[in-house]
Amino acid sequence: MRAVRVAAFGDADVLHVEDVPRPEPQPGEALVRIKAAGVNFSDIGMRAGRGAHPLPYTPGLEAAGIVDAVGSGVRDVQPGDRIVYLSRLGSYAEFNTVPTAELIPLPARISFAQGAAGTLQGVTAQTLVHEYYNVVPGTTVLVHAAAGGLGLLLVQWFKHLGAVVIGTVSTADKAAAAREAGADHVILYTEQDFAAETQRLTGGRGADYVVDGVGRTTFLKDLDAVRMRGHICLYGQASGPAEPLAPAALMGKSITLSGGNMSNYVKSREALLERTAAVFDGIQQGWLQVRIDHTLPLAEAAEAQRRLEHRGTIGKVVLDVEA
Repeated sequence: MRAVRVAAFGDADVLHVEDVPRPEPQPGEALVRIKAAGVNFSDIGMRAGRGAHPLPYTPGLEAAGIVDAVGSGVRDVQPGDRIVYLSRLGSYAEFNTVPTAELIPLPARISFAQGAAGTLQGVTAQTLVHEYYNVVPGTTVLVHAAAGGLGLLLVQWFKHLGAVVIGTVSTADKAAAAREAGADHVILYTEQDFAAETQRLTGGRGADYVVDGVGRTTFLKDLDAVRMRGHICLYGQASGPAEPLAPAALMGKSITLSGGNMSNYVKSREALLERTAAVFDGIQQGWLQVRIDHTLPLAEAAEAQRRLEHRGTIGKVVLDVEA
């Protein structure tokens, strides 16, 4: 089978498509014929050496496809089932073996591309919306990178709950996309100080809740943007790890801080299915739309990561594995 392989850490040029043996499903596993794979910042971080994953490896955590074969003892899925998964390394490939407990049925009305683009980030959005702050109608939320794949989902989900959403973006085109998704206010952080602008937009009060997946370039200024007794959730590091923060810095405004990590909320199959069902329901009802910016063939995985890494995308980047 064809698979993207990483033999050394570095920039996107270390990604190469190779012919490798097709894996065989072990007891309790299914062999998935991958139709589409999602491209994420976590893939880029791993490729750059953050996390120091053993080399060589095939990148990619999320994919959608069809069960091709099953290992012994498997009764819960069968060949031909449409599925998606969100946390099994090896998705930039034509096939991957996945424990069946991690497979999620993909509704017929949701395409493979939508499944690969919306499941991991959709479940992440669901946890960020519901687990860290009690968002009610009128809550003011600041969403960084509001025109990214996850950012657009967050904007829509917060608006669905009646929040007032302020989004930060880097370009006018991204600002238009964030507004289209429902953002009430959009800040071009390349031209404006997002903390000062958030204070202006809220009449000097600040945002109730700041959702930050950017990290280094935003985190410390979040403390200026959030209101007294407000909350910040740091869930990513697209610009690099956030600068260190002395705990005493939270005391002046009685700010609370959470470390967001979706994987801690899907440890059981019951939780996994419950949270993905919420995502799929939103997509099928129409209030949650997955925006796919680019669909590229597996052979162009390096270009797919470059576009995401260099902030050249609005929405999600997906690999069409069969192209």
